[in-house]
This record gives sequence, structure tokens and C-alpha cells, in this order.
Amino acid sequence: MVSKENSFCYLDNAATSWPKPPAVVAAIQHFYGELGVAAERSGSSRAWTVERAIQKCRRQVKELLSSGTNDSVIFGFNGTDVLNLAIHGVVQAGDHVVTTVAEHNSTLRPLEYLREHLGISVSLAECDSQGLIDPSEIQSLMRPDTSLVCLSHVSNVTGVVQPVEEIGKICQDREVLYLVDAAQSLGHLPVDVKQIGCDFLTSSGHKGLLGPLGTGVLYIAEEANSSVRPLRQGGTGTQSQTSIQPVEMPYRLESGNLNTGGIMGLSAGLTHVLETGLTCIQRHEATLSEKLTQAMGDLKKIRLIGTEAKQRTGTVSFQLEGADPNQIASVLDSAFGFQVRAGLHCAPKMHESLGTLVDGGTVRISPGLFNTEQDIDDLISALREIATNMS
Repeated sequence: MVSKENSFCYLDNAATSWPKPPAVVAAIQHFYGELGVAAERSGSSRAWTVERAIQKCRRQVKELLSSGTNDSVIFGFNGTDVLNLAIHGVVQAGDHVVTTVAEHNSTLRPLEYLREHLGISVSLAECDSQGLIDPSEIQSLMRPDTSLVCLSHVSNVTGVVQPVEEIGKICQDREVLYLVDAAQSLGHLPVDVKQIGCDFLTSSGHKGLLGPLGTGVLYIAEEANSSVRPLRQGGTGTQSQTSIQPVEMPYRLESGNLNTGGIMGLSAGLTHVLETGLTCIQRHEATLSEKLTQAMGDLKKIRLIGTEAKQRTGTVSFQLEGADPNQIASVLDSAFGFQVRAGLHCAPKMHESLGTLVDGGTVRISPGLFNTEQDIDDLISALREIATNMS
């Protein structure tokens, strides 16, 4: 099924994108092979080269987000890390937070920790049969003590795009801070933080941004800069004469050495995304997804999850009647050479709402920028054979 030249076909880009553009690998090798120094810790020419590279990456993130010049971009060590920076940095004892059943555990678990240890209360908005959140339900759950609304821009289970702009207007009217997890949207579709109206936006660097693992970004609107308490304190390479954490961004939230090699790799990934163009990327992934879902809709006993939503990314989840999702993924890998994802995808409440939890979740197929229509044709043939043999 998969060509002899390639022993497998990778279709798990919602977990992490692969392959990486050659420039990403080259940038990481350049740092560790030729630079190797820490930013802000030396006056050497190599240290200044590294610092300029880090600032370039910050500018690229701002360009991708259409953000203002005084907004902040903070680097973290993954998507979970930057979500924790935002959530723990904003929510205080006794606060009320509104989120949704569609969230990844990277959001749900920090909130549960704060519920247990700080006594916060959390309300979860339900989704419809496609995984879509109704903004009116978010509004109905808000209270006078609501300090934060947080939700994913795109579901990592169904690929459905949530109405983040409508929810942003509600948050602005109620003067409630608004956090958007863009791990599944950034690099896949246009994201304009001003149109969304969010105070914070987070993303891992290794998915749609095509960067390496161990990278994450946190966007903070200028007016929200002072609202975030630092989760860590320590050396910043600046104001070393004082024991007090600097209040200026990004030093306020970036203590210790950054993953500089990773950030330089991320910058190369961002260059690839920006030069390719988000419209082109979105169109390519939509073409692959539509081809896949149309063919799968004709296969007996296959249930597609969330594909009727009007706005989606390329991610496709499905179940095959009478078969465990992990079994399907294993057969796709071992017999046909397709690498996909199966299970709960770290989003158990979403599966509970969709009725897929009891069956062990779904099989998730997530084409990326470097997949082809031939990949999808071959996958469809494999799924047809599996569905026939298991019927």
C-alpha cells in the first residue's frame, strides 16, 4: 500500500507535524553546531546573533497573529507549559472559570488542580453532536465572579472550528479575560487576535507551526500584560542587581535559559508557513480532508465524527462498528503502513459528550501540509479493505 521508498505514511499531524521542513533541522544544527551560547548571558557576537534570532521569532509570531507592536510573545517549552503560564498566572483563589467539554487535558487538568487547591469553581459548556460550542451557553454560564473564559479554537478530536470571535465579544462586553488555545489552528488557518478579541492565545510550536518539540508560544494582549503573575522566578540576564523578578515583558514570564535551538527551529518553521501562505495551507488540507470524508461516507459501518460542521480543519475522526479504535490503528500501521492516532486524544469530556467514550474513543486521521492526494487514495483503499474484512 505504502511505496517501497517510504516505509510508512504519516497522518498524525494533529499530534505533531512531520516531516519538518529541512530548514528547521538546519537551524537547530546551526545553533548547536556553530553558536551554542545563551541569549542575554554574554556580550559576545554569538550571543547577540542568538538574541536577534529569538527576537525574529517573536516578530514572526506577531505577524502570524496580526498582533500589535506592544503585545507580548512569551516562549515556553510546549503547549501545555504556556497554557499553565496563562491559567496559573491569572486565576486566583475563589475565582470562577468558564471552559468547555471540548478541551484538551492541558486546560482541564490545571483547572482541576486549582479547583482542588485554591477552591476555584469551573463551569463547562456542552457541545452539540458535531462538537460545536454555542456562544450563548458560554454567556449563560458566566457569573459576577467569572475571571476567565478559556477554550480551544479547534477541537483536536473533530477538527471543528469554534466560534471564538462571537465568544470574544461576549467576554469583552462582560470585561472577562479570554484565553484561546490555538494548538490545532495556528499554522492551519488564519488567526487574527484582534478579530478574536482574546487577551491570551497559546500554541505548541511543533504542530501547525512546523517547529520542533519542546517549543510553545503565549501571546498576551498589551492591556493584559500586567494581569499575569509569573509562574517561575529566576535569572533573566537583566536587572541582576535586584532579587525581585523584572516586571517588563518578556522577562516577567521567561526565567532561566530558553530552548534557544528549538526557538531557532521554530523560526524556520514559521518562515515556511508564512512563505507558503495560510490560505494555501488551509486549501490543501481541506482538499485532502474532503476527499477522505466523501469516500469514507460510502463505507458501511463507519461513523464519521464531527464532519457535518460548517467550519473544520483537516482532522477526521471515525469509528468502525464492532472494532476497537486502537485495533484499527494497529492494523493500519502494521498491514498498510499508515501512522494515525487512536483513543481519547487527551480530551475525555469531549468523547463523553460525543458518545464515543464507551467505545474507547476514535481513530483520528490528520493530514498535513506534506501529505498528498495519493496518500489519501491509498488510505481509502486500506480502510475499505479493513471495513470489508471486519463486516
